[in-house]
Amino acid sequence: MRRTTLVLVLAGLIAIAAPHVYAHHSFSAEFDANKPIKVTGTVTKLEWQNPHAWFYVDVKDEGGATSNWGFELATPNVLLRFGWTRSTIGTGDVVTVEGYQAKNGKPIANASAVTLERTGQKLFTGPGKGGDK
Repeated sequence: MRRTTLVLVLAGLIAIAAPHVYAHHSFSAEFDANKPIKVTGTVTKLEWQNPHAWFYVDVKDEGGATSNWGFELATPNVLLRFGWTRSTIGTGDVVTVEGYQAKNGKPIANASAVTLERTGQKLFTGPGKGGDK
């Protein structure tokens, strides 16, 4: 009886923890701390969700070509503690984003700070490189 209970409890804990372990990754697994970036563009989308919030920005290069960059943020809870809300940035806002580019070279980065053009306010995304990671 005790053995069955122990097995059931362990199975339950594994089932609860598995999605969180699978969904989360370390900063260094995906982003390169030696590739800092700073881009300015127009926000196209915000995803306020766990395990990380994301926002997307249309960025024009020197040649005038536009690419859509995805920026990973910390968890919504961490962002709230750093002064963010769901409406801090919105579609159409012009922002300057500082962060670290993805290792795979795609237009994806981990944002460390976001400056809002309309107010000049600089918002941080969490403690240290990689936000809360």
